[in-house]
Amino acid sequence: MESVFSYIIGLGAAVMMPVIFTILGVCIGIKAGDALKSGLKVGVGFVGLSIVTALLTSALGPALNTVVDIYDLQLHVFDMGWPAAAAVAYNTAVGAFIIPVCLGVNILMLLTRTTRTVNIDLWNYWHFAFIGAVIYFASDSLAWGFFGAVICYIITLILADLTAKKFQRFYKDMDGISIPQPFCAGFVPFAWAINKGLDKIPGINRLEIDAEGMKKKFGLLGEPLFLGVIVGVAIGCLTCASWAEIVDRIPYILGLGIKMGAVMELIPRVTVLFIEGLKPISDATRSLIARKFKGADGLNIGMSPALVIGHPATLVVSLLLIPVTLFLAVALPGNQFLPLASLAGMFYVFPLVLPFTKGNVFKTFIVGLVVMVLGLYMVTNLSGWFTLAAKDVYNITGDSAVAIPDGFSGGSLDFAGSPLAWIIFQCTENLKWIGAGILVAVTAGMMWWNRVLIIRNAAAMQKADSTEIQTTE
Repeated sequence: MESVFSYIIGLGAAVMMPVIFTILGVCIGIKAGDALKSGLKVGVGFVGLSIVTALLTSALGPALNTVVDIYDLQLHVFDMGWPAAAAVAYNTAVGAFIIPVCLGVNILMLLTRTTRTVNIDLWNYWHFAFIGAVIYFASDSLAWGFFGAVICYIITLILADLTAKKFQRFYKDMDGISIPQPFCAGFVPFAWAINKGLDKIPGINRLEIDAEGMKKKFGLLGEPLFLGVIVGVAIGCLTCASWAEIVDRIPYILGLGIKMGAVMELIPRVTVLFIEGLKPISDATRSLIARKFKGADGLNIGMSPALVIGHPATLVVSLLLIPVTLFLAVALPGNQFLPLASLAGMFYVFPLVLPFTKGNVFKTFIVGLVVMVLGLYMVTNLSGWFTLAAKDVYNITGDSAVAIPDGFSGGSLDFAGSPLAWIIFQCTENLKWIGAGILVAVTAGMMWWNRVLIIRNAAAMQKADSTEIQTTE
């Protein structure tokens, strides 16, 4: 089983998702050629996105390492990035079985009407495997590992349901789509609470700054492209130890600025491919549901947040948070994690935050600032267990992606910086059976409440259909 799923996951999202979408498209009645075309566009979107994020990390990585050397920053948790976290997740006993286990849970929840999300984002199942793997190594118990993974999966599906309508109203062409990725879902309570709090502060509650407004007010300075160039040039200047060196390295500094600007400009263009590939599948699914399940609440397709990371507000806030997060990593007492490779995952913090802040750049920035501060401490806190898991996987597989330099611990902002992962780990590791009881009670309560909402919405839709028929008669 481990070999089979390791092979499937090893294909990567760019290969997995076209196959999944093609099969799904044919099953819901789309012509085989059209289904294949949709799947290939999604696959090409993943390839394009990986190229753009690789450009970001390859450009920023050496520059930030130079800054670390110049200023002698002594932080001892090495940023391994999400590829290492995914490798750790899938190359464990938990990761080997995570896909069939989670799919079984998803089907059971659909049958019991405790979710309306069909999570086909199989690649991102590594998030559930990751928290399960870390708990497994901390407790030396496979049962505890699967318990943590399943709890995380159930909560994520429910949060995907609860945010689906807001998500679909905010983003265009996303009808019938939800985001069941736990890294994104973990920030939903913060987005809701901080947004509510800011709305009660006089003056700030009338502060409306969205990406389009920034363009109109600041012109070129409000463009993500130009902001990318400015931030890239600023980081390039920090790699120089003196003014004379800045003058000597102007070509490098300007080149870094252009590369950062290119990332900001290319990400929205790449995400268009996801939408083009997704739309026929989404339309056909809604049509099928309308025919087969008349009066039902309607299913949502669980998809990767990569679909919407090209939103201008996400780009602007992510770009502004990169230098701020680096400063916080150095300035915060007790933090030992310096994010470098993880910076490419900054965009994935905000897909489910923007529907709550309505794209307000200021509010979104405040939410991002809070979760980044918490994320740095959570990565530092989990680094010991992450290191234990990574070393075990390295000893078995010899995968260089999970090799940790001597004298360092390992960490990654995605997914170890997620509040959801951290809370589940703390409950299972430190509180044991009491923590497990709390998690079960909270999860059961969320399932019950979600079922109530699903049944209530279905009844409201049936009543509306009945009223429409009587009016027509």
